[in-house]
Amino acid sequence: MKKKKVLSIVLAAAMIAGLTAGCGSDSGSGEGGSEEAKGKVYYLNFKPEADEYWQELAETYTDETGVPVTVLTAASGEYEKTLKSEMAKTDAPTLFQVNGPVGLASWKDYCYDLSDSDIAGELTDDSFALMDGDKMAGIAYVVENYGIIYNKALLEQAGYTADDITDFDSFKEVVEDITARKDELGFSAFTSAGMDGSSDWRFKTHLANLPIYYEYKDEGIDTTDAIKGTYLDNYRQIWDLYINNATCAPTEISTKTADDATAEFVTEEAVFYQNGTWEYNNIADVGDENLGILPIYIGVEGEENQGVCTGTENYWCVNSKASEDDIQATLDFMNWCVTSDEGVEAMCSDMGFVIPFPANLESTNTLVNEANKYMEEGKTPVTWCFSTMPSEEWKNGVGSALTAYAADQTDANWDAVVSAFVDGWAAEAAATK
Repeated sequence: MKKKKVLSIVLAAAMIAGLTAGCGSDSGSGEGGSEEAKGKVYYLNFKPEADEYWQELAETYTDETGVPVTVLTAASGEYEKTLKSEMAKTDAPTLFQVNGPVGLASWKDYCYDLSDSDIAGELTDDSFALMDGDKMAGIAYVVENYGIIYNKALLEQAGYTADDITDFDSFKEVVEDITARKDELGFSAFTSAGMDGSSDWRFKTHLANLPIYYEYKDEGIDTTDAIKGTYLDNYRQIWDLYINNATCAPTEISTKTADDATAEFVTEEAVFYQNGTWEYNNIADVGDENLGILPIYIGVEGEENQGVCTGTENYWCVNSKASEDDIQATLDFMNWCVTSDEGVEAMCSDMGFVIPFPANLESTNTLVNEANKYMEEGKTPVTWCFSTMPSEEWKNGVGSALTAYAADQTDANWDAVVSAFVDGWAAEAAATK
């Protein structure tokens, strides 16, 4: 799993951020800029929550350089579908993203070799480059964290602090006590575990990462064509905890959305909300002093030494099918985003990103700083293994099975989740060979 390497990388990035806070450089148009603008940039953005800032940044860059920059943002859960559609057009995206090795397998023929680009020289560690053999097919542009976001004030009203939660058993005790007193307290333990397309990725992908991570750790591997499902009983117990101690009945989750969960957290209807550091701007009204993040505990031995899930599934790729002028314009724009004062300020402060480049700023994102405390305490971050999931179809199969199980929590219906997870993995892995 390369745990130590991942930890050292994230720590190094955090140290660099501290040393270089406020030191973003103004690099003009970046790589190979010229007085007369040539080429154009079309960026297909993966992150709906950052759309406003990308639109503003594109306008700033065009005003400064004269290079036209168009940003199209895919709807949540629709990126791959949108990418396929846009790539089939004459004016296809010049800048897009893949989520890691599995995503790269579908798009590697469209990826320009970034090895000699200026932005490649800015990476703080080579592990943030996505390689296709000797070709640098992608470059990570953000390092993120996810876990169980919580409202400190509500948790204290219930009589607890984060210090009372150190593993699954202690978490379960707190959650079930809140549920037992929810009428008295005036709030529930969890926000709704929405399983529509805007929200189901939190569970069929991000939550599913935990049993995969621990199995990979046991096996000493970082990918597989045949997952065993060693920790699926653990997956079941954390899923049970989510759906049976929430703002809605388990039978209602198929209709609940990401917006529902966000609203429930912001209006203080629930203490706990599984999501990531990217969600900060949407929940900031709760107040920085009230925001914390917990590791996702699933009942594995030694998990008290576990931190939050830390990694990236966001790799920029440049369309090799674009014209030379458009490729160069895109390389210039990318480099400007991570080296100029305007670009770095937008990415680090407005979007709340931790970027794996020397100009990274000390984060103004409270969730990032809360997540970093676990590393400062020597806790081991959970690696993002979900980029090795064999396909989107596999995720959809797991999601459908989770939803059916939630509506009728029988052993037989959980067996269907296990089958979707294990048998579905093998089938999809074989199909992509």
